[in-house]
This record gives sequence, structure tokens and C-alpha cells, in this order.
Amino acid sequence: MTRGFALSGDLSQPFAIAAAILAAASTALLVFELVRSRRSRAPATAIAVSGILAAAALLCAVLRPVAILSKGTLVGSKVVVLVDGSRSIDLPGLGGTRRDAAARALSELGKRASEVRLSVVRFGETHRNAFSGQSPAAPPDVPVGSDKKPSNQGDSSQASAFPTDPDSAGDLLAGRPFSRSDLGGALETVARAADERPLAIVVISDGRLDRPGEDTPGDETKTSLGTLEVPVHTVALATSAPADASIRAVKAAGAAVAHQPLSLRIEIGCDGGLECDTMPVVARELREQGEPTLLASGTAHVTEGKGTVELQVTLDRAGSRILEIGITAPDGDTIPENNKRLINIDVARDRVRVLHVAGRPTYDVRALRMWLKADASVDVVAFFILRTFTDQVGAPPDELALIPFPVDELFSVHLSSFDAIVLQDFDARPYDLEKHLPALARYVEKGGGLIMVGGPDSFVPGHYAGTPLAKILPVELPPFDRRTGGVDLGAFVPRFTEAGRVAPVLAPLRALIGEELPEMPGVNLVGDARPDATVLLTHPTLKTPKGAPMPVLALGEPGSGRTMALGIDGSHKLLFSAFAASAAGRAHGAFWDAMLGWLMRDPRFEPAMIDLPGACIAGEETSLLLRPLPGQKGEATVTITRLGSGETVGKHTATLGAQGDSVAISAGRLPAGGYTALVEIRSSGGKGPTTRRDFACEKGGDEWA
Repeated sequence: MTRGFALSGDLSQPFAIAAAILAAASTALLVFELVRSRRSRAPATAIAVSGILAAAALLCAVLRPVAILSKGTLVGSKVVVLVDGSRSIDLPGLGGTRRDAAARALSELGKRASEVRLSVVRFGETHRNAFSGQSPAAPPDVPVGSDKKPSNQGDSSQASAFPTDPDSAGDLLAGRPFSRSDLGGALETVARAADERPLAIVVISDGRLDRPGEDTPGDETKTSLGTLEVPVHTVALATSAPADASIRAVKAAGAAVAHQPLSLRIEIGCDGGLECDTMPVVARELREQGEPTLLASGTAHVTEGKGTVELQVTLDRAGSRILEIGITAPDGDTIPENNKRLINIDVARDRVRVLHVAGRPTYDVRALRMWLKADASVDVVAFFILRTFTDQVGAPPDELALIPFPVDELFSVHLSSFDAIVLQDFDARPYDLEKHLPALARYVEKGGGLIMVGGPDSFVPGHYAGTPLAKILPVELPPFDRRTGGVDLGAFVPRFTEAGRVAPVLAPLRALIGEELPEMPGVNLVGDARPDATVLLTHPTLKTPKGAPMPVLALGEPGSGRTMALGIDGSHKLLFSAFAASAAGRAHGAFWDAMLGWLMRDPRFEPAMIDLPGACIAGEETSLLLRPLPGQKGEATVTITRLGSGETVGKHTATLGAQGDSVAISAGRLPAGGYTALVEIRSSGGKGPTTRRDFACEKGGDEWA
């Protein structure tokens, strides 16, 4: 503790100097006058003392000096410690994991750095929130040097007493690991900080860095430091690479388009002394049920620890697809988690390829075919039955120009090349389609689309009841009843259900015609809707065996595909009829554009979109972002199931407003694998419109590759 004096800060330094000069001049003049007047000694001394005291008192009144009692502590220079916060520090290292080695290094620094101030920073991605604690560039809500954690970070900062044991030092490394190791960005932030410059920088890392790169690390480090000329020390968390064969990267050449080959370049790495001359590589697609589907395979030739292989894959379905790229690693591989990579690929669609099969030429068939042929985005292959086996044509078969219906070729060879199948008023039995119904059902479950349109030879009259195809339809098919023939010929006007009023798939139709629908000449008799189906239109009077209004239009999602059951053959009345005139015939195109778009998972007709704000890493918290369409309000239920087994791993709910605001949903900590997030939005009871998104979780991600 020290004591001192200081002048008042009211006067600037020039005025204080002027006051002192005037006081000194006044004193000098007083002494001069006393000497000149030759006064006696005693009176002159009294006059001089009183004059000097008066000048001093006046000077003190002007300058007003104050007494200062101060207490200070000598602090050491600042040293910034940059600790790698990426996921790679959880790999094996020196005496445990690399995270353990980092904790021991921090504790040793705490023991030996008694004369400096350590500021610990975890570095990862190059953004301001990548740093926490007492950092050179602390976030705005955390003062530099504060022990408070940022509100949006789970990271630990330097405590007032630096920990000197490994367990406590490990707390400084707590928090969600970063997905990248950008040391260059961390050095740039330290160099550009406006506060106290550090005496030195210590980097604790395992050397698996995104920046600087492997080619010119020294030059890039100097560039990042800029004008900051301080020593940079390094502490290695690993001195040698573990024995590991891994898939370093998977790169696609161009965009993925359905039905078109996509080239994948797969980079293989082999470290730690493993013998990896050749390595088998396979590419498979994860399915909702069953084993993954093999797409391609090849062999990578590894030279000096690196190898590449090109695989050509063809994806038949548009949307979000999960590919599994795997290698067969040699014996001795210590990190099996990076032998398999899960890649999320968004597959686009060049043109929608539709197979349209009709049992007879009717007005409804003609209207739908005209619309399909007029849409440039649809590649339609149409087959119509113009002559049945019972027709009397009065000519031998070899004189007829009609070709036989190629049922075997369509439903065995070329089935997977179609995005959607439309069965319109088509009887399965006479044309030998029954034997292909199991394959058609599997086609839908693997991601295909199916629309069954009503008519005298559709649904129950078409001999579909009890077949594998009936099991994937959104409505149950009762046994054939000879009394009714499976149809009701009474005219009626379909009714919208609550789900139909809010479903985006019917929004374009309702925008043109409102709540009114044209009168239909009849309907196919079907049973109850399946538990996972969404009913959009019902019959006003007919009931199902369970007493519910009979479905007229229902949607279903069996497996990875979608199905639609339209139990009428009068949709052409939306195109040419007195009713259609009010909308200039545009209602028919709006209706079928939405039907086919929903079947193809067009975002325009989905009730919501599901996004992942970041990568899904196994064992870490995963969040989903639900973006509902404006007007989609109610309760949203998100069901997460595992691809392959169909096992439900989580179910979450959220309340949606009518403004279309995004809602964040926590999916918890998921194991490695592929998943499907199925969203259902219910507004007022009953099943509502649904949508889905496939995503994958990896162990370690790119940092472990």
C-alpha cells in the first residue's frame, strides 16, 4: 500500500503551470521589496513568512491537491493457449484419448506458468462463437477476462485459479466438439484483437487441421498472424497415427438425378503401418425396411497410404436418399467406426416418368391422358385396352393392328424405371397382372408411387382384394359382393374432410372451386381407411363396415413409397362439364398436378419441410428444424424411426401457429445409422397430412475420417 498526492483534474496542465509561475513571481517580488526597503530583520522576516504562506495558500486553493492511497498487484504477461476443440481429440492418443492428453497438458501449463496469465481458448470453426471464456475475442455478451460462460455455449472458460490437476483441467475442454479444426482462423482472431497483445501463443492440437493445410503450414500460419510477432509454441497430442484404414471423403461429380448414373469418387486412407494394397469398396442405399440395396462395388488400390476408386450409382427415386459407403479394412484396424460413411444425397428429377395403364377408353381416361401428354415435365408411357378377350370383332387376330398388352415386360423388366404407376379402371385377372402384383407392391414399398383410379373394373371388381397390392392401398378392400358388383351407381357429391380442407395437396383445387365439387356418377365400394392413411374426400351417405363415412380419396405411405386411392371415374367433370365452366376447365389440371406432385414429394404439396441445422453426430444432441407451410396450424408429431428395421427411436410433439414460423425440435442423442423423421400435422382430430425426411448420423463425422 502506498500514499501519494496529486493535483485536481479540474484545471488543465497549462493553467496549473501558469498558477505556479504566478505564485513564484509573487513570492519573488515580495522578497525583492523587503530587501530594497532595508527594513529591520524581525519585521521583514514576519512579512516574508506571511506573504509566502498567503501565496502558497492561494496556490493550493487554485490547484486543490488531494491525497491518494493506492494498493496494486504485479501481474504477469498474458499467454493465449489455443486448444483443439474438434471431434478428432476423442481418437486414441498418448496414454488414452487425445482429449486426456490435452487435459494433462493444460494441468502442466497451470503448474509451470505461475508468472503469466493463461487465457484458454477452444478453437474450431471460424466464427466468433467458436471461442469461449477469457478469449481475445470474447462474444459481446461476455466481458474479456470474465469467468461467465456465454449464454449460447456449453464450453468452459478459464477459472480465476487455473486448475493444476488433469480432471479439473479437463473441464476446460467440456462442451459440444467442433466439426472442423481451423487453427488459422483462431490465430487471426488473436492477432486482430484490440485488447492486450499476448506475450506468446501455445497451441495444443493433434495436428489434424483443416487450416493450415498440409502443403504449406508455415506460410499459412505466418499469414494468419499478420503483424503479431510473438513466439508460437506447440504441444502434440499424438506423435504417430493409429493403425487405421478409413474412408477419407466421398465426392459426387455433379447433381444427382433420378434414373441417371452418378459418379462417386471415394478417397481411401491407410495409416499406422497397415498393409492396404487393395481394399474392396461397396455403395449401398438404405431402405426403410430390410437390408440395404447394393448399388455398386469396386476395389481401391492404395499407394503410399492413399487410394481412390470411382463408382457409378443410379438412384431410381427422387428426394433425400441415404447411401452407405463401406470398405473391408485389413486386420489390425483400430478405428472401425470410419470404415463406413453415411452420405445424404438429395436426388432431383429431370422428368416424371409415369406408366398409365387403363382398362378401357372412357372420358375419364381421355381427360387424364390429355393432361399427362400436355405436361412437358411428364414422360408418360400409356397402354389402353381397346379390345377385350370377349369382344366379337369379326376378324382373325393376325389381321388386327392392335399389339398384345406387354404385361410381363412392363411389370418385370421396366417397372423400376417408372416414378409412378397409374392403374385406371383396370382388371388384373384377364391380362395376367395378378402374378406381378407382389412385385408391384415391393416397387411401392421401395419408394415408388401408385394411383388406383376408380371404375367398373377397379378396386374390388378388378380382383385386387386379398392380393399383396391391396395391402399397400390406403383403404381396405372387402370381398367381392355379387349383389353390388363392388360399385354403387348412385350420383353423389363428395365431401371434404377436415384433413382435406387443410391438406396442401387439395389447396390448388379449393382455390379455384372452393368447397363445391361436381356430381359424380358413381363410386367404387371400399372398406375402412387404414390406420396410417389420410382421408381427404368421403361419400355423403355410404358408410364403411365400422360406421365411418366411406373414403373417396385417401392417401397412404407404405414403406418408402406413396399410394393414392381415388374411388371415382368422374374427375373429367372438372375439365368439361357445366360445373367446370366456372373455372374454365383449369380445376382438372390443378387437381391432377397436385395428385402427381404429392406422389413425387413435391415441396409445394408437403405440409412442412424438415431440415437439419447441422450434421447429425452419433452420441451428440441432434435438433430438427420444422418449417410448416403458412396456414398449417395444429399439433405436429415427429416420429423418428431407424432405416432398415423400422424401429421407433423417438416421438416428439410441437404446436404450430398459422404464420408458418419454424419450430426447433430436439431429437436427442441418436446412435450411428440412417433415420426417417415422419411429421404429421393434426388440426382437429383424425389423421392429418404427413411428410418425411431421411437423414443419417455418423460417429465422429469428417473429423474421424
